[in-house]
Order: sequence, then structure tokens, then C-alpha cells
Amino acid sequence: MNTTSTTKPNLIQKIRFYFEKRGFYVSSRLADRLGMKAKSVRLFFIYSSFATFGFGFVVYLTLAFWLKLKDLVYTKRTSVFDL
Repeated sequence: MNTTSTTKPNLIQKIRFYFEKRGFYVSSRLADRLGMKAKSVRLFFIYSSFATFGFGFVVYLTLAFWLKLKDLVYTKRTSVFDL
């Protein structure tokens, strides 16, 4: 017997509903101010969040590559005879 649809919403669902309600309201107000559709504003925020995450990840991988390359080229030698 499935009772999840008739039970009281739990804390996670309440929090999600709160943020969805307030978040969409912000997008709607911003869209009204700019004279755009709210859907376009929401899509902009979604795409920009993916773009910034991807950019940060690319920067992280680039820095990791450079550090690894630096370690391979500039290894510390303990004595003259290690050459």
C-alpha cells in the first residue's frame, strides 16, 4: 500500500517547496524589471551556473597538469651523483 501521497510532507519537501517558491519569485520579479520572460531568466541562471562550474573545473585540471609537469621537470636531487 502506497501511503506517501497521503502523508504529511517531510522537512526536506518543505524546504524544497520554500526555495522553489521564493526562487521563482525572484526570477519573475527580475524578468518583470527587465521586460523579459521569466523562463528566459531562469534558463540564463541555469546555463551560467553550468558555464562557471565547467570553467572552474577546466582551470583546476590545467593547474593540476602544470604542477605535475613542474614536478617531472624540476625534481630535487639530493647529491651531485644523482645526475
